[in-house]
Amino acid sequence: MTTRKRLDLTVYAPVLVANDGRTLAVVRGMERALPGLRLNWEVGKGGRPIELPQRDAWLVEATPRGKLPLLCNGEESYPVTVSGRGRSGRLGPGGQPLLDVQAELPLDAAVVAAAGEMLERVAEGACAFWGHATPDDAALDIAYQTAPTLEGPPSPRRGLPALKLLEQIRAPEIPYYLGWLNYWSAAAARTIGFPDPTRDAELLSRARRTESGGWVVQLTDAPLDLDNPTHLDALKRAYQRFPEIGGRAAP
Repeated sequence: MTTRKRLDLTVYAPVLVANDGRTLAVVRGMERALPGLRLNWEVGKGGRPIELPQRDAWLVEATPRGKLPLLCNGEESYPVTVSGRGRSGRLGPGGQPLLDVQAELPLDAAVVAAAGEMLERVAEGACAFWGHATPDDAALDIAYQTAPTLEGPPSPRRGLPALKLLEQIRAPEIPYYLGWLNYWSAAAARTIGFPDPTRDAELLSRARRTESGGWVVQLTDAPLDLDNPTHLDALKRAYQRFPEIGGRAAP
């Protein structure tokens, strides 16, 4: 039996406040991006889906608790989930608290086609600083860029650069790693120096501007596969182009 590949989508945004409509915007944005998707179930104890007849009202009521509870589409054969939780300032960039929104979807043709729009809608709905959407196998390699070893510093695979932990990044606008699809808010793009028309022609050929002035930047035409030397080279070139990402630039 083979395990179905997944797409991991994560955005980092300001923490939720009272009367915050961003959780609803995130969930509706996912549904608009992927035809037929309905996230009308809460994931209960033991992973059992519990239908939410008044889903939107339920989300609004959950907002004061500072999180987006784990929602799913109720389909065990095609599971889609989304959740969001707060990260304290002690563990946040520049000492600032964050809201981490995370979604997982099957990596099939429909999701690949919708991934760029979904990342944009989730990120803009959350008013995110930055985010990414990446196949789970590539995301595992990328995680090694920040994971400390028993000896101390990270030991990245495949010649990728070591990156600082999120709490070691000086500001929330600085992405702390790259993915297949990258969302950079207008502030994040300014911070890392994107776009430079003379240096970013290739990236701009696979990028689009968002309504808020941010960017969705796609590193490779097909979903990122680090067993593919061309994809690995594209990721390495992007890290070389943006030394600010991952806190690697000189202070």
